Amino acid sequence: MEREKELAKLINVLRRTARMALQSAWTGGNKDAAAHCVEQYNRVLGRLKEIDASVATVFEPLPATSSLAVVAMACRQLAAYYEDEVGHGRGFGRAYGFALDPEMFREFWRKSAREIEDLGEFIRECIEEWARVQKRPRDESQKDKPKKDVPGD
Repeated sequence: MEREKELAKLINVLRRTARMALQSAWTGGNKDAAAHCVEQYNRVLGRLKEIDASVATVFEPLPATSSLAVVAMACRQLAAYYEDEVGHGRGFGRAYGFALDPEMFREFWRKSAREIEDLGEFIRECIEEWARVQKRPRDESQKDKPKKDVPGD
């Protein structure tokens, strides 16, 4: 495989690994997820060292006990090292596994921005009531419910 194509593929793996590591950290990922991400980072780094020996002077493999946040940072830093060669994705943007056409998004935003602002305003208006109900003690919330008649009482 030619160098530029392989670099692009490896950087893509790093970006996705960083995203998955952060999402897993935010959602309480387990040690298996961290171990997999560390292993993936170390494999990509190993291949990059074969392609470009200079990367070894800046980056080292991660210890197996690294956290998901550390893996995400390392992946982003390593990807940034090659950004001038690989650059950012062009054309269609990518987000959460689907392609996003920038022109279509601009058109959508032009037509729907006011509706989205209205939705945000509605959420802000309702959040206080929601928070108040959530903070209310459970036995207090049970007082508001009508009691059911139990046969035999």
